[in-house]
Amino acid sequence: MEKKAPIVYGLVLAGGKSTRMGADKGWLTYHQVPQQEYLYTLLGEVCDKVYLSIRKEQQQDIPEGFKTIVDNDEHRGPFNGLLSAHAEHPDVAWLVLACDLPLIDAEALQQLVGNRDPNKKATSFATQKTGLPEPLVAIWEPIGLKEAKEHMKASESSCPRKFLINSDIALVHPEHDEVLYNANSLEEYEFAKSKLAEHGS
Repeated sequence: MEKKAPIVYGLVLAGGKSTRMGADKGWLTYHQVPQQEYLYTLLGEVCDKVYLSIRKEQQQDIPEGFKTIVDNDEHRGPFNGLLSAHAEHPDVAWLVLACDLPLIDAEALQQLVGNRDPNKKATSFATQKTGLPEPLVAIWEPIGLKEAKEHMKASESSCPRKFLINSDIALVHPEHDEVLYNANSLEEYEFAKSKLAEHGS
């Protein structure tokens, strides 16, 4: 009998410090609501449950009705939120989204979920241009996160992309690379807003 694939929960990484942007990226508005809420709703269309990954001091700012996982601060960088979520629900796969993805849409997420390979460590988007995995637009399987945790104990690198490059993963190319556009500065924020205006979003 074939082993049942782990269920998929969604995780919006909203705990970053946003130093380059100069404002909390989770609260920037691209689609009439704060970005973290927009992504939370988007993930709700393809995941069994969704959580906001946050720092302890952000708890009082989260609107009612949003599930949260507070960083346990055991790891560096984005792995902090991801492995905190894995610690809370170790048997589920996590579809993780960074807060700085203003152009990601429901079609792209459906494409990622539709191409998921639960037998790999992760299923990750990669742009046609670079072919490199985007670890913060990816479905991380429980086994992949377990290995990432072990890797963090032994490695100097806290880079999730480096971990995925050296792991057995499935790569998915979106129909349009721009859905993976990162907005980390005010210029990039304005560019993303203009792009959305062009598309009438």
